[in-house]
Amino acid sequence: MSTEPEIPLNRAATLTDVAKLAGVSVATASKAINGRDDVRATTRQRVLEAAELLSFAPNALARGLLGGRTGTVGLLTSDLEGRFSIPILMGAEDAFGAGQVSVFLCDARGDSIRERYHVRALLSRRVDGLIVVGSRTDPRPPLAGPIPVPVVYVYAPSANPDDISITVDNVGGGRLAVEHLLACGRRNVAHITGEAGYQAARDRADGARAALADAGRTMLGGKPYFGSWDETWGRAATHIVVEAHPEVDAIFCGSDQIARGVLETLRDLGRDVPGSISVTGFDNWEAVAAHSRPRLTSIDMNLEHLGAAAGRRLFAAIDGGERSTSDQYPGRLVVRDSTAPVS
Repeated sequence: MSTEPEIPLNRAATLTDVAKLAGVSVATASKAINGRDDVRATTRQRVLEAAELLSFAPNALARGLLGGRTGTVGLLTSDLEGRFSIPILMGAEDAFGAGQVSVFLCDARGDSIRERYHVRALLSRRVDGLIVVGSRTDPRPPLAGPIPVPVVYVYAPSANPDDISITVDNVGGGRLAVEHLLACGRRNVAHITGEAGYQAARDRADGARAALADAGRTMLGGKPYFGSWDETWGRAATHIVVEAHPEVDAIFCGSDQIARGVLETLRDLGRDVPGSISVTGFDNWEAVAAHSRPRLTSIDMNLEHLGAAAGRRLFAAIDGGERSTSDQYPGRLVVRDSTAPVS
């Protein structure tokens, strides 16, 4: 090995410094450090010893480019509030592994022009793949133009069945909520939910109907009470349901925000929750469900699990071993104080 070269204190060691110390060419030093087979064992050892002596840290981008990768992934969302994208991002990062992959997060704000701009910017950074997170569960158009890297769509599926989409089983979630209410001994179940134009609202209602039909029951009022996704609709719809059907003993809400309005109104009307009436929500939004009065039983969509699944699928696609198939994942019931068996 050559005499240790002098390196200015104001810069880190470079590959050229390592090659000079090891007495080899820069190309050979690069091959040795990156584990290439066409380097003799003794030469590799000499290069690695030189790198360690100089505290040489190879540039992550340069190493990635040698293998055709940059170690970066783009996550494109239209979820302005971050309620869906942040848990999905956390799950994806868990799948990527701490410090192994950097994620660029871009918010398209539901604007197709902004989305195209972000896609171009991410591709210019040579990301290895893209994860696209929707703000609603309705199928969305695939990314415009030729995309030279793998893409995984999460929460909102791509309208192209050939794409990889990772979604929530909203029909199963609606079924799970109503099955829980029936297991509590409830028989007169109403369903207050969001806008009928949303796929999520229709799917959750379909699941609720199916669970009731299996039990030989029908939805109170013969149909869901469609409205908006907020507390105001929850309060208004509760008055409608209780006045028309005083026998109601359970309400399945299409979102936790609706459910909070329902709980407030039932309390104002003197209805005991969960004594005389049980209430379930959907989303398991901790800020709402865990702080409602009483605390709200809800369906959790397992968004972090969804993100982790998307991360694994993207990794597999980057490796070239992934078939373009879509997966749907079930939610889980989180039981709190707003539901209880009939006493």
